[in-house]
Amino acid sequence: MNFDFPGSGLKRLYLKIILEQTEKDCDQAETCYNSMRIIILMKLIKTDSILRKGDFMIKSKRYILFSVLAVAVAAVVFGVVYFRRQPQEQDPITATALKLNTVITITIYDSQDQSILDDAMALCDEYEQIFSRTSEDSELYQLNAGELADADGISTVSDSLSDLIATGLSYAALSEGAFDISIAPVSSLWDFTSGEGTVPDQEEVEAAVELVDYRQVFQDGNQIHFGMDGMELDLGAVAKGYIADRLKEFLVSRGVESAIIDLGGNVLCVGERPDGTPFRIGIQRPFADRNETLAAVEISGKSVVSSGIYERYFEQDGVLYHHILNPKTGYPYDNGLTSVTIISEQSVDGDGLSTTAFALGLEKGLELINSLPDVQAIFITEDGELHFSENFEDEVSISYME
Repeated sequence: MNFDFPGSGLKRLYLKIILEQTEKDCDQAETCYNSMRIIILMKLIKTDSILRKGDFMIKSKRYILFSVLAVAVAAVVFGVVYFRRQPQEQDPITATALKLNTVITITIYDSQDQSILDDAMALCDEYEQIFSRTSEDSELYQLNAGELADADGISTVSDSLSDLIATGLSYAALSEGAFDISIAPVSSLWDFTSGEGTVPDQEEVEAAVELVDYRQVFQDGNQIHFGMDGMELDLGAVAKGYIADRLKEFLVSRGVESAIIDLGGNVLCVGERPDGTPFRIGIQRPFADRNETLAAVEISGKSVVSSGIYERYFEQDGVLYHHILNPKTGYPYDNGLTSVTIISEQSVDGDGLSTTAFALGLEKGLELINSLPDVQAIFITEDGELHFSENFEDEVSISYME
């Protein structure tokens, strides 16, 4: 298989290792470059040599002097070649950070302006301070705690929070409650992130379910009112998509025409690659390493979002408990699906629809997706089979990994 590795020199080697080790063959190999450096280094140490670029060393225990001279000569030659090639080719710039309770990566292919990445990361922080359910300083936390309510119990929220609540309520209505943003009383009982999760007490779950009903969330513009005391909102199923869309708007406003925004698996493409070809976005193999894919789709300017039971889960007494909870029972869905991937224009739609379609199950989920314009989906069932929405392969180019 022939691979097109962006960049040059040692970075090509690192990307090649990533692709050969993970069978990824897609553009997320570039975005995961920083996070994979330590893994790659450990592999290279076994050859009794350590390659250095930045904090990667080239050091031969027996030929250190020769290595230094060789590197010096290579640097001169490489510098000349790179200088000559620079007008035609430049490495992308990338920023990776732990935000939004996940690892996020933004890669820009057609600019070397680091300030754009810095400002994009700062924008993520701003939205996290609005949408976080657990941070006491966030606007959503204050809404749930009643700190924004007036004497009549009506809370006035920001435009961003109002927009996201409206989006969440629309998908709750579309699914007739199979997806419900008022599930916070239930989701707060479950711990899928610490690695020490346990099944909550049944009586607590049953009591919390009584407070879950999107129809009791009343919205009038920026004013929010809960119909029951103790109701709370959890916007985690739509927030990353909303933030990705805002990040794309920001990048475009700064003149960026080629980029990938990856918010912990929520991938949104800005345009296409600088050479005019589509980005290749991998579809993760359920329960495999995050960098192991079973297929790749060619995407220009669209969003690819997956929801699956392999993302956050724990096992207790031989039973797997995952984070996609049924609002009507308070326990994880058990419908034979392992993941749903949505391809859409807006990432917030992909976010909302991936969870909604998963909650509806294979048959009703496919029926919903097939009724919507400009949306495609891949459903993966527990037996490993892939199920596609209507006309998927006519509208999306997909290749499969061996």
